[in-house]
Amino acid sequence: MSTTETTLEVAQGRFTLQRRPRRRKELLRAWDAADEYLLREVAKQRPARADRRILVVNDSFGALTVALAPWASQAWSDSFLSQLATRDNLLANGIDPGTVTLLHSMQQPTGPLDLILIKVPKTLALLEDQLIKLRPLLTADTKVLVAGMVKALPRSVWTLLEKLLGPTDTDLAWKKAKLIRVTPDPGLTVPDNPYPVQYRLEGTDWFISNHANVFSRDSLDIGTRFFLQHLPVLPQAQDIIDLGCGNGVLGLQAAARHPTAMVHFVDESFMAVASARENFNRAFGAAREAAFCVGDGLEDFSAASADLVLCNPPFHQQQTVGDQIAQRMFKQAQEVLRPGGELWVIGNRHLGYHSALKRLFGKAELIASNAKFVILRVQRGPR
Repeated sequence: MSTTETTLEVAQGRFTLQRRPRRRKELLRAWDAADEYLLREVAKQRPARADRRILVVNDSFGALTVALAPWASQAWSDSFLSQLATRDNLLANGIDPGTVTLLHSMQQPTGPLDLILIKVPKTLALLEDQLIKLRPLLTADTKVLVAGMVKALPRSVWTLLEKLLGPTDTDLAWKKAKLIRVTPDPGLTVPDNPYPVQYRLEGTDWFISNHANVFSRDSLDIGTRFFLQHLPVLPQAQDIIDLGCGNGVLGLQAAARHPTAMVHFVDESFMAVASARENFNRAFGAAREAAFCVGDGLEDFSAASADLVLCNPPFHQQQTVGDQIAQRMFKQAQEVLRPGGELWVIGNRHLGYHSALKRLFGKAELIASNAKFVILRVQRGPR
């Protein structure tokens, strides 16, 4: 990627920014026009007080936090990769990461706040959860600025903002981004937070909890249902990884079928891992141990440390659709599997995972397929 594509120039300064996970030939920038729109609007409000209390919400890769580091004391996100990129980018620009408190989604920001900058997340339930939690931190003078790319801003965004915070005013689109100003209304009655939600997992007595940013919160999604119908049993398995675990349903069923194995639940979403932990503890209680990891895929796992990896990989990162995350998961699994260990993957038929897995493992076996999904199995050869 050229210097132009890694250098953000805004009123606050000139900053070098990169995405996470890192790719050798990165084609995407670490910011978008919505970030620029927010920073342009903040610059209009100068002079900024040194003690101004600013919260950044859903910063994609740290562009907002880095540019506003002298004032943005808190950054709040559900994404581990976002936080990792933010730390990297602060350091790359000579800023001490310790000057900013990076909060994950299961933590609560502190208030009161003078200015809140919100990037609209892909999951509107996450936005709803965040707005409800932010409400007690607002004062009559708090300014709330919300932005996103036009193509990712349904009308329901305005509905949520007006229902939970107050009246909105929208600027004209700029570089295909929209900026929304919200005026807090102290008289609004804020409903109770509906998250996490629960449903009974079909065919079991388990109740599955789902925090706001978990995929398919209200019922079992059709891909996972299909995967569960073909889930493997490896009697010799000692360590099983539910990679990209979401609410942990695959790992729960794997634990039930492998009563002596240690199951590791891994996701980059803090809410996903919190959901998986709650669901495992509810299903098995103190009688069974498991491991829970919020991280960059299998980056923290040792080589040859797992016998079975189950993976329903995401095909998007935030608002960007692509297979780079899945490809990275497959490469990490190849390293982490013991000789003879197996990786089982489910994906939409059109994603072409078969070819990618065959390149890495030599061959890929089709276990099952239907009109929408394929389930593939590969095995780690000798080292």
